[in-house]
Amino acid sequence: MAGDPVFDLHVGGKMEISATVPLAGRDDLSMAYTPGVARVCSAIAEDPSLTQHYTWVPNTVAVVTDGTAVLGLGDIGPAAAMPVMEGKAVLFKAFGGVDGIPICLDTTDTEEIIETVVRMAPSFGGINLEDISAPRCFEIEDRLKERLDIPVFHDDQHGTAVVTLAALWNALKLTGREPASTRVVIQGAGAAGVAVAKILVEAGVEDLAVLDRKGVLNSVRGDLTPSKRALAEITADRTGRSGDLVDVLAGADVYIGVSGGTVPEEYVAMMAPDSIIFAMANPHPEVHPDVAHKYARVVATGRSDFPNQINNVLAFPGIFRGAFDARATAITEGMKLAAAQALAGLVGDDLTEALVIPAPFDPRVGPAVAAAVAEAARRDGVARA
Repeated sequence: MAGDPVFDLHVGGKMEISATVPLAGRDDLSMAYTPGVARVCSAIAEDPSLTQHYTWVPNTVAVVTDGTAVLGLGDIGPAAAMPVMEGKAVLFKAFGGVDGIPICLDTTDTEEIIETVVRMAPSFGGINLEDISAPRCFEIEDRLKERLDIPVFHDDQHGTAVVTLAALWNALKLTGREPASTRVVIQGAGAAGVAVAKILVEAGVEDLAVLDRKGVLNSVRGDLTPSKRALAEITADRTGRSGDLVDVLAGADVYIGVSGGTVPEEYVAMMAPDSIIFAMANPHPEVHPDVAHKYARVVATGRSDFPNQINNVLAFPGIFRGAFDARATAITEGMKLAAAQALAGLVGDDLTEALVIPAPFDPRVGPAVAAAVAEAARRDGVARA
């Protein structure tokens, strides 16, 4: 492994803890630690809200995983997940100025994960759930939201959804479509697929079919999990769509892939003119861009070596930055929609088929998303500042 630039980059890990105050002598030590620190501790004991001023808590997020759904690698366990969690923490800092602490839990038990996070919560201003497999991830997030008064955010769901919606808004604008009259197909009903579907419905998409390995989710099927049944009720049940991918992709305006499967070219050819294809499986898109461009006007992937990368780093650092700036107690649907609107708006007059979403290194992204999210938090009544 020595000499491999990727492994060389990871030697010793990708992050460290550094002090923000000097320790140059006895006076510094006496204030940073004992006896001076006791005065601060006593003040916080009397008024716990002072943690917001005298600790790192309000700017620190726990990046929590159980290692069951890591990237496209699947269930590789908590130890092997650490490089990804470190990477996430580095991105939080670089793009949002947020301190992230990677935490890999050696349990896949839903109750144990929830109880562990709840007990750790006083050390953090927010919880970013990461790479936890569906359907457990839905229950874990929902129950943590009920029990904690700090933002809880499952990035595999909502980060993907926010960036997808932003790119889709611009793609629809470019192709002269409106959400309410656009036919959308989502292949994949895991964490990302469920969240993307929900945010598209919030944004006004009315004709939406979501598929898992057995076909379109609709209530006629007797094999749906509770999360899939709830999704069927707000998607295909409204339109009566059923069948397999070939049945719903014919004439569809938009294909969104979050499945890791492969779509035959003949299916792609059946889509509507000026279609939109977001093939987001990584590293192998469901529809290779070379194939997609034969039939679609706008093409996006999850890869950095093609235009229009649907990358969660466009969302989660700014979302937490904005939530922290507003001292939000939660991340609402309105805050997610505001983040998507901010991202879409940054493209502006530069909108083309090859640019429907800003690049990850666009310096405007983090501040724009943070400002929009903070404003939405105040509007939604969850801000404490």
